[in-house]
Amino acid sequence: MVQEEQDFNKMWSDLGMDVAAHNSLLDAVGQMYETVFLTQKNRPKSTTYLDNFANNLHSGRIREMVDARKDGKTKKIIGSFCLYVPEEIVIAAGGIEVGLCAGANWNTDEAERYIPRNTCPLIKGFMGFKLGRVCPYIESADLVVGENTCDGKKKAYEQFSKMKPMYVMDVPHVRNNNTKEIWRQEIYRFAEKMEDETGQEITLESLSRAIKLVNDKRRALQRLSMTRAADPAPISGLDSLLTIQAAFMDDSARLTQAINALAAECEERAATGVGVKPHGAKRVLYTGTPMAVPNWKLFNIIEKCGGVVVGEECCTGSRYYKDLVPEDGKTVEEMLDAIADRYLNIHCAIFTPNQDRRDDVISMAHRLHVNGVIDCSLQFCTLYDMESFSMEEAVQKAGIPYMHISTDYSTEDEGQLKTRVEAFLEMI
Repeated sequence: MVQEEQDFNKMWSDLGMDVAAHNSLLDAVGQMYETVFLTQKNRPKSTTYLDNFANNLHSGRIREMVDARKDGKTKKIIGSFCLYVPEEIVIAAGGIEVGLCAGANWNTDEAERYIPRNTCPLIKGFMGFKLGRVCPYIESADLVVGENTCDGKKKAYEQFSKMKPMYVMDVPHVRNNNTKEIWRQEIYRFAEKMEDETGQEITLESLSRAIKLVNDKRRALQRLSMTRAADPAPISGLDSLLTIQAAFMDDSARLTQAINALAAECEERAATGVGVKPHGAKRVLYTGTPMAVPNWKLFNIIEKCGGVVVGEECCTGSRYYKDLVPEDGKTVEEMLDAIADRYLNIHCAIFTPNQDRRDDVISMAHRLHVNGVIDCSLQFCTLYDMESFSMEEAVQKAGIPYMHISTDYSTEDEGQLKTRVEAFLEMI
């Protein structure tokens, strides 16, 4: 891995990155990956693709995107932090949408010169990565698209926009006929912005192809998710989480093929009783804040304690793939309306009221035969902390054991979390 990093130093330097600091980050993440992922027992053979993806995350994939832009195959690289930014529209306009680095502490002291100390780790993460110039996805992006999903992000983007060109989408926090129309207009404005940015018109053909491309990726993820209802579970929560993290960064067509191959293997494993944990291992449903690369801490703790995560109701989970965009639109306007409707149906904690999210958790818990639900919020994430009270009430009323956790990206609370998770698994 070290030799590969050296081969990409010039590319990282050309992107304006701090290469020495970036190499230190890669070393730390590489060691973490080996400890977390490569120590797992009885992984599906198809997870080799995920290992290759992780190994090339900051190297081969970046070169692929940068070369595509240079050769004119891709007009622009568009960075984003959230599910509410429709990748179909970016692709239809000739761009590549990629998720941006926000899953680890980096340059925290510098970040706190621009945002308060009591800000959630995800926001501090993307600010620290930018200030430290260690994320090639941020540095290679021609435009970063944000969204006003929470007050912290909304105000942080004002600071971030001083360092990187930004466009911010206005996401409604209430669902009704008025906000549905407002959101549709926001989608139209975003489409216009993408056309202006890339210089390429969104046509009936390009948008139809983009919708099909992204739907195929979501269908593959749905297929993989269905195999996790088996006992024993054919794939770990860690590897399942990594497939969603890859969905934000990897080439869509290539990843879809890989996930379908992984799903086919997991279907065979489920049929023959082969799993990553013994039959009867405690089955956990995760819900809460998203887990950006390389935030694998909680899943690693749960599964090293003998449990298995069999589902994720979060933005790096079922919210990404559970709904498709209808493919029968006859005009660009019809397809944009369908995209708007699909994305407004993402059950994020920003919405009030938000009974749909609680219903999703309970439905998934029954479908996946879980023994308990772990609801996790990143520290200082008011939205998910507040929703934990109504989530606990709903889940326990459904007769399902529940635990709420608040944590950050550091390793300081791992011992405490391990003790709590072990106790929860024993109790359920």
